[in-house]
Amino acid sequence: MNGRWNRLLTLAVVAGALAIAGWWLSRPEPVAATLVTVAYGPVESLVANTRGGTVNACRRARLAPALGGTIEVLAVREGDVVKPGQLLLGLWNRDLVAQVTLAESEARAAQSNTTQACLRAEVGRREADRLVKLRERNLIAEEHTDQAVTEAAVREAACTAARAQAEVARSRITVARAVLERSEIRAPFAGIVAEVTGELGEFVTPSPPGIPTPPAVDLVESGCLYVSAPIDEVDAPQVRRGMPARVTLDAFRDRHFTGRVRRVAPYVRELEKQARTVEIEVELDPGELGGLLPGYTADVEVLLESREKALRVPAGAVADGDRVLRYRPVDGVLEEVKLRIGLRNWQFVEVLDGLADGDRLALPDEGVAVGVVVIPRDPGPGR
Repeated sequence: MNGRWNRLLTLAVVAGALAIAGWWLSRPEPVAATLVTVAYGPVESLVANTRGGTVNACRRARLAPALGGTIEVLAVREGDVVKPGQLLLGLWNRDLVAQVTLAESEARAAQSNTTQACLRAEVGRREADRLVKLRERNLIAEEHTDQAVTEAAVREAACTAARAQAEVARSRITVARAVLERSEIRAPFAGIVAEVTGELGEFVTPSPPGIPTPPAVDLVESGCLYVSAPIDEVDAPQVRRGMPARVTLDAFRDRHFTGRVRRVAPYVRELEKQARTVEIEVELDPGELGGLLPGYTADVEVLLESREKALRVPAGAVADGDRVLRYRPVDGVLEEVKLRIGLRNWQFVEVLDGLADGDRLALPDEGVAVGVVVIPRDPGPGR
């Protein structure tokens, strides 16, 4: 009896050994996989532009004289910093200056005539009042009194007319000075002269209606820049005025600039089929404008929402359907986990449920799949 049990036991051991050997020989070869660790860190929800944006000055004026004439004063050069009201360019205008002088002289003469006429009116009124009192006492004839009252009224009318003439003369001064101002170009705001077209002695003409000509002076406002960039129509409803934004430029790869959304266009642009965008403008913080010039290409990221301490995973580890492959340290096998996520961007995804701090996930790679045994590989810097 014992011999029979010994034989059965021996057969069972042999069968088990054969099964283990078969599993061992048929098992899949371990796959090297890059693992990343679930950890806490900041996560932001962002909206970015679909095409390159452009840095613009908040104000830019392409200035030209309103009159034609010869350039007599060229007070600035390209690159000069100017103040509001500063003279930039002046045309020959001695005839207009003479018109102003003439108008001022006529105004002074009209004022003198007004003074004279009004003094006569005052004398006439006093004389009329004196004669009226005498008439009340029957000391003079009524005819003399009526004549004095009428004469006083005529003189008062002359005074009123003289005052009106003086006002007309002063208005002529305003007109003459306005015409004189049209022969000059003055800075409408503080800025930098970007371009000057023309030289001393050259003749310039104003642009005919509907025919643009090069401006005499191109003035760019200093101290205020913004980025205009298109965003996808799907993202536009999330963007509001005042939202913080980050701006990066190809010319400054080692820096990013901060700003705030100052405008969201109230319409959708359809430049190409299936490519509809909404234009936004981000005004840059004044303290960060060093080295920036209008015309630079820029990219914009509008910050919709952020969390400073969120359980996060690299976005590359999350597959369609918000699924990840978690590494099981006990046997090295990958298992699939369905996540409930929160904020996300192209770098990180916030995990609300499904993973714990310290879990390790496999990044997509050849041979990496559910149930595969993996050999952890160094993820490299930045993972």
